[in-house]
Amino acid sequence: MKKLSLQELNRLSVDEFRSIKKHDVCVVLDSIRSASNVGSVFRTCDAFLVEKLYLCGYTAKPPHKEIQKTAIGATESMAWTYFEEVTDCIQLLQQKGYVILAIEQAEGAKQLGEFEWESTKKYALVFGNEVSGVSDAVMEMIDDCLEVPQWGTKHSLNISVCTGVVLWDLVRSITTK
Repeated sequence: MKKLSLQELNRLSVDEFRSIKKHDVCVVLDSIRSASNVGSVFRTCDAFLVEKLYLCGYTAKPPHKEIQKTAIGATESMAWTYFEEVTDCIQLLQQKGYVILAIEQAEGAKQLGEFEWESTKKYALVFGNEVSGVSDAVMEMIDDCLEVPQWGTKHSLNISVCTGVVLWDLVRSITTK
């Protein structure tokens, strides 16, 4: 088996990426403390054709050395907006008709594999701080909560890994229906 070269991957240019139809999915980062995690989320959102990334609270914003290091150029392709208050971001997305989903370990949370994604709906996925999770104020505003099942001793995924798992499940589901 031979690995594909960069030319064989037929990657989109930044201009092509910006102009193609994205999935009706936004990612909201609620006070993420690690700029490296933010950069990784930029890259993951690019990979899954996410419509827009919202950086909220004290989440680092481009240009930032650590974001650039892990995003590997995805800050140029991904549309993003900053909100000082995450609740203002959530209110805007609600007004635009997005289903607001917290990705959190919470009472009544649905397990990721059991959630029925609907290709006709628009989703905003909220990922919280690495220590304290999605803020209580946002938890009061959500439509539903999803949890990524885990079986080890930590019961905690890095936010960038969690974002990849959830986006893979969503995009796989809505593109195969």
